[in-house]
Amino acid sequence: MMFVEELVDITKVEVVGDYLLRLTFADGTAGVVDFAARRWRGVFEPLKDPAYFARVAVDPEAGTISWPNGADMAPEPLYAEARQSRRVAHAAAGSRSRTPLSA
Repeated sequence: MMFVEELVDITKVEVVGDYLLRLTFADGTAGVVDFAARRWRGVFEPLKDPAYFARVAVDPEAGTISWPNGADMAPEPLYAEARQSRRVAHAAAGSRSRTPLSA
């Protein structure tokens, strides 16, 4: 059996911190993707600068995010990361809403 990543276009991007982007997809999925640990080489090297990284925009023709130098990223792994961050945030919110029993 072959695993195929879902192809869902990115429709909105918001910079929410240094190397943190909140991505919204065409199916309504939204989540924060952390790019802080990535190694920026080649066409991505300018993204080492947080100010340049923050110049990200949605490329509606490609359905993904891109930067002024033409660098872009495949939306499929970003979709998976956004969904994962959403699950983690949901689980954390659930654990915060639990109140300890009084003795």
